[in-house]
Amino acid sequence: MNLKDVRKKYLEYFEKQGHKIVPSASLLPENDPTTLFTGSGMQPMVPYLLGQPHPLGKRIADSQKCFRSQDIDEVGDNRHTTFFEMLGNWSLGDYFKKEHIKWMFEFLTKEIGLDPKRLYVTVFRGNEVFGIPRDTESVELWKKVFAESGIDSLDVDFSERDGMQNGRIFYCSEEKNWWSRSGVSEKMPIGEPGGPDSEMFWDFGVELKLHENSQYKNEQCHVNCDCGRFLEIGNNVFMEYLKTEKGFETLPNKNIDFGGGLERITAAQNNTPDIFLIDAFASTRKKLEELSNRSYDSISSDAKAFRVIMDHIRAAVFLIADGITPSNKDQGYFARRLIRRAVRFGQKIGIQETFCSQVGNEVIETYTEHYLNLEKQSKTILEKLDDEEKKFLKTLSKGEREFDKIFSEHGKISGQDAFLLYATYGFPVELTEEMAQEKGQEIDKQIFSQEFSKHQELSRAGSTEKFSGGLADHSIETVKLHTATHMLNQALRMVLGDHVFQRGSNITHQRLRFDFSHSDRLTDEQIKKVESIVNENIQKNLPVHFEILDLEEAKQKGSIGVFDDKYAQLGGKIKVFFIGESFSKEVCGGPHVENTGELGHFSILKEESVGAGVRRIKASLT
Repeated sequence: MNLKDVRKKYLEYFEKQGHKIVPSASLLPENDPTTLFTGSGMQPMVPYLLGQPHPLGKRIADSQKCFRSQDIDEVGDNRHTTFFEMLGNWSLGDYFKKEHIKWMFEFLTKEIGLDPKRLYVTVFRGNEVFGIPRDTESVELWKKVFAESGIDSLDVDFSERDGMQNGRIFYCSEEKNWWSRSGVSEKMPIGEPGGPDSEMFWDFGVELKLHENSQYKNEQCHVNCDCGRFLEIGNNVFMEYLKTEKGFETLPNKNIDFGGGLERITAAQNNTPDIFLIDAFASTRKKLEELSNRSYDSISSDAKAFRVIMDHIRAAVFLIADGITPSNKDQGYFARRLIRRAVRFGQKIGIQETFCSQVGNEVIETYTEHYLNLEKQSKTILEKLDDEEKKFLKTLSKGEREFDKIFSEHGKISGQDAFLLYATYGFPVELTEEMAQEKGQEIDKQIFSQEFSKHQELSRAGSTEKFSGGLADHSIETVKLHTATHMLNQALRMVLGDHVFQRGSNITHQRLRFDFSHSDRLTDEQIKKVESIVNENIQKNLPVHFEILDLEEAKQKGSIGVFDDKYAQLGGKIKVFFIGESFSKEVCGGPHVENTGELGHFSILKEESVGAGVRRIKASLT
């Protein structure tokens, strides 16, 4: 099967089980300032997992596009990607373990034909300190479905030292088999939901481990090892606990949260341990082979470069399509880093021309049937890829000159020098390392790492302050600013025109930050007019309410929302918040005040550019 087949089979199967299929949310989190990107399928579902009713009911399924910036340095092996699609299904206080484990096993073995003899699972071992028991219920349910396929399943305590122990079901600690956004610990915030989970693994065969080139051939094998034999293809989260001041209490409505990597499940179905050999990468792989005049081989020295480029350009395409412009700030920094890293690895495999837009075009062609906005945004996507590549080629030239200058003055490149080249010129440390080696020297990577760690700590401290007290806490100050954001959006459309749409937001208890589509700097007169419109409508004490509407009805009422991209496949109900009878009508799932009179006085603090065609406003309420 190809990627499209597996996605289609999954959504159709869970639709038969009574699930409503929803489209993927944006990679830019909506009303969630705690994170830069949508990094998991459940992230857009948090309000509903916490108890807010979903407009479409209690059974939901989707294929959610995700981006994990922390995985950038992991890309290069046969399984890690920064961008991926996560298949998901949720029970919001409806069915639980019994139904879900049966359905998941049936989907994998019957619908897409995986051999049950090559499936293995892990479950939660329990935690006595927090009073959370061993998940024996899941073990018995897994044993039952395996038995129906004629497979006896031994459950054992997971041990890296003892390896497989002839087991099929493994009890693991909370580091592996507990899910919440912060793990099971004292640091888990009050009000955070979580629960034990059960991960599923596909066995590609012991011969991978025993291959003569495998560094793991003399070590014990287990489902969580890195030898390449096993691949995690999905995680079943049984969200049944809530962290309270008293400890962990059982949720009144237990939820199911399943997340499965679409690319990984497709790789298992194709029985290829190399994700980059599935059809989703076929056209980009071919294009790179043409550009480099080299062939892709999973075990060749060029494999890492091919994989980095295929992953990074795909991720950059989807980020740009969702409104992220390569820059040195926030999400834009990661889009820039992806493209620049791809360019550097392109040089490693001998590509002599600008290529990012050529590879990006192949990504668009591959995915446009399912993600309609890629074709609509194709011109912008390809232009930004090309512009960023050309900028970086100039950066490389400057970096090389600076490298030669430092070397001629000091006769060496120190770890501090390597970090200076990286931080000031965006010069990849790998390139600094290579150039030093050409001169018969090694840079001190430990010193570089220390300087880099200091830089990360400073960035992290700034990020913690920046994202503290965000909408996730639902404090009254944050809720007020969230409502004010809707009013700001409408005021901007009234002053600037209907081309204005939200391109991102970040709301803390102190201020709001709103990114929107507009090319020109706002004049002082326009800023004052926007402020005046918002404050006039605050003073009118307009009521705020929401309605659950059909898609067409919401459109007819003039609701703001990128319907074609986000709601075209919904086919059900959506939640629209109204401020007054007609002032603001916007699709939203977050909390709001009941009356605009609660907001106080609205002030715009700053207006600036964050990239081509995107402006940013910071504002507050007093």
